[in-house]
Amino acid sequence: MSTPENTHVAVIGAGITGITTAYNLAKRGCRVTIFDRHPYAAMETSFANGGQLSVSNAEVWNSWATVWKGIKWMTTPGAPLLVNPTPTWHKISWMMEFIANIPRYEENTVTTVRMALEARAHLRKIAADEGIDFDCEDRGILHFYETKKEFDSAAGVSALLAKGGLERRTVTPSEMKAIEPALRGNYYGGFYTPSDFTGDIHKFTIGLAKACERLGVAMRLSDEVLSVSASDRGVTVISQSTEPQLEKTAPPTEVHQFDRIVVCAGVLSRQFARALGDRVNIYPVKGYSITLQLSEKSDQEAAPWVSLLDDAAKIVSSRLGPTRLRVAGTAEYNGYNRDIRAERISPLINWCRAHFPGLSTRQSVPWTGLRPMMPDMLPRVGRGKNPRVFYNTGHGHLGWTLATATADAVSALVVARPNAA
Repeated sequence: MSTPENTHVAVIGAGITGITTAYNLAKRGCRVTIFDRHPYAAMETSFANGGQLSVSNAEVWNSWATVWKGIKWMTTPGAPLLVNPTPTWHKISWMMEFIANIPRYEENTVTTVRMALEARAHLRKIAADEGIDFDCEDRGILHFYETKKEFDSAAGVSALLAKGGLERRTVTPSEMKAIEPALRGNYYGGFYTPSDFTGDIHKFTIGLAKACERLGVAMRLSDEVLSVSASDRGVTVISQSTEPQLEKTAPPTEVHQFDRIVVCAGVLSRQFARALGDRVNIYPVKGYSITLQLSEKSDQEAAPWVSLLDDAAKIVSSRLGPTRLRVAGTAEYNGYNRDIRAERISPLINWCRAHFPGLSTRQSVPWTGLRPMMPDMLPRVGRGKNPRVFYNTGHGHLGWTLATATADAVSALVVARPNAA
């Protein structure tokens, strides 16, 4: 049986889950090699998300209300939830499993809350240990509601979050104004979670990637994994450089041997799992964001500092230091399409103009990313059929919130080494 010091582990994916996994494995004494097709870490879904480390947003989406909204909004291009009606077997199978998990809504929400609370402690320790500056703002998250019906529904969610160990308090419109003076509008009430916080996922992941290098992790960036296989003897990874070539011939492929592999490949995890003999039914759920550059002092004063979540519009905002505001939201079921669509960006800009009328949106940078989402809304963390294969993927809209906890969990499994491996 091998020891951590001579166990060589491949990690596929250099987003937030892959980098935190590589870091945990290296800290446990493993030799780690991480693969990503991009030249830098955190260039896909971990590039420009909403910024919230939000235990208060741990409610899973599995409910009939979500299903009916998806059906109702199919013909509304700017709707918070948009489903492309064109059928595919992948989409249909995912939707059927999503519906099958509606009875586990409460159980899965409580599980997610507990996981998120654990992750919060891990992330703070990592940032402190490695000295990572990621524009963290410890100002809490404020959920706000315009109607009594919306507020009462959220009160039920608060009770469920409390079962998982999170307390968020009810706030009146006047208290909301005191918490975030920049917010404009007429509201019935809200919920405030002072223990939640925000930060730049890209800056954190890049900082942790540098820590991985210091720990000896081999960073094979600009190296696309073409195939993976696993047997009783080990794991084989075949990769190819994605660096531009001066010659017209394709770069050669390379064959790598490992003791174990952890798949952290976001929306591509499904295809790697299939090659490894497992079913990981991830669907790419598209989200959008805009990053506002607050170059003028007037914009800095008009922008909110406290992170906000508008449950009706499914839009969040996070201040990333004095000169940036991130606004993100929407969920689009449209396959692996990465197009930035104007009708999906417009609601984000209009939301800013409505709630912060003194804030200029002229310097806004749009972005889109594909969230890797499982039908039960829980990440897939654990072993594959082959005891040398592991997964840490499928975090959906909570990758930033959950990654440090799931990385710790999967790393513990990797070094546990069952007799079969």
